[in-house]
Amino acid sequence: QVQVVESGGGLVQSGGSLRLSCAASGSIHSIHAMGWYRQAPGKQRESVAVITSGGITNYQDSVKGRFTISMDNAKNTVYLQMNNLKPEDTAVYYCSAAIRIVGQLSDWDYWGQGTQVTVSS
Repeated sequence: QVQVVESGGGLVQSGGSLRLSCAASGSIHSIHAMGWYRQAPGKQRESVAVITSGGITNYQDSVKGRFTISMDNAKNTVYLQMNNLKPEDTAVYYCSAAIRIVGQLSDWDYWGQGTQVTVSS
């Protein structure tokens, strides 16, 4: 019913930039919020940045000033602009969306498959 698909990962040198995109599609009534999470090898998944449909944002402390999350409500798409990347940003980045599908009364969290971001030193 709903698909969440990320794109834009890759390999970049330390100090470089990448832009991730995530599009939700399907029987969507509304999206309350979208966010980016990451999981490095041997570590738990952590929140990177979240944005509500009203534009309220929240960032993990380690990415403040370097990453910017934005959302295009008309396209059901969220972006993560990542600047001044560091080796410790290396992880699989996952997109999550709190979506109310057509005919339902509650939001449900939907996840993408993830996209690899590798930052070389």
